[in-house]
Amino acid sequence: MKREILMVLVVNLMAAGGDMTRAASDTGPLRLIQTIPLPGVEGRIDHLAVDVAGQRLFVAALGNNTVEVVDLKKGERVQSLAGFKEPQGLAYLPDTKTVAVANGGDGVVTLLDGTSFTPTKTIAFGDDADNLRYDPAHKRLYVGYGNGALGAYDVAKGTRLPDIPLEAHPESFQLDAAAGRIYVNIASRQKVAVVDANRNAVAATWPVSAGAANFPMALDASHHRLFVLTRKPPHLVVFDTESGKTVATLAADGDADDLFYEAARHRLYGCFGSGSVIVFAQSDHDHYALLAKIPTAAGARTGLFSADLRRLFVAVPHRANPTAEIRVFDVGP
Repeated sequence: MKREILMVLVVNLMAAGGDMTRAASDTGPLRLIQTIPLPGVEGRIDHLAVDVAGQRLFVAALGNNTVEVVDLKKGERVQSLAGFKEPQGLAYLPDTKTVAVANGGDGVVTLLDGTSFTPTKTIAFGDDADNLRYDPAHKRLYVGYGNGALGAYDVAKGTRLPDIPLEAHPESFQLDAAAGRIYVNIASRQKVAVVDANRNAVAATWPVSAGAANFPMALDASHHRLFVLTRKPPHLVVFDTESGKTVATLAADGDADDLFYEAARHRLYGCFGSGSVIVFAQSDHDHYALLAKIPTAAGARTGLFSADLRRLFVAVPHRANPTAEIRVFDVGP
């Protein structure tokens, strides 16, 4: 009798925990709380940026040649800024209230006044200006561009700094200001370049042996862990930044383009164009597991995680979806 009862309990537990997607939508690590339409936005959507104090989200609508401004308090798109050429990367500089836009079409980074959205500066870098990162400690704005370079701009002085040469076009990169390093995905070479920011030079390269097309990247600087998603085949790869060695490899989903690490909950959020967000749990620095897989929509491969707002924003293009939109997920208290 005891054995029969135990078997019933096991079956019930398996039924309750087997469908992670369903659980995640109800009480799991991500809860969809809002959908914000982007009417009239066509084509591919690239990266996002957030103004935490002003409760505004900026969306690079690459295929639409616009930057969409979303009021998060109202839950609606309030402006569509035109005049860009394939906007790809975005950064919000809170100390100067500036919106930076990297344009892949003409290689220009445009700085906008954060209130009027009037252009205040244009900096010509080169073809395919892409990902942007801002270093507030040194007042530097970095952009990946061209056939192989990180460009840098001194925001305080208003001057362009020397480029950091790379062997091919940089995709996602992460700044580790405390270590004086910049980690760069060189997707076409299946490598990570480790840049010495003080010398403006590549100090090391690490092979990404678990897969090719390593586009997204995230960093846990305090525990010396770098996270990379590959597309061919789809894997999450974890590097020890002190040794450069791979410490973990997990299966992922297809067409990854954004990845974020949340220190408070020891989680990773990956956005996949095949139509999902995957949440990975970090049990310790070397051990990770798939916590939940939440369905989104085809092409929804870019997003943004805000630790301050406790929100994950996922950009959904107008493809199979009736309209382009931003899906807002709560990550919990």
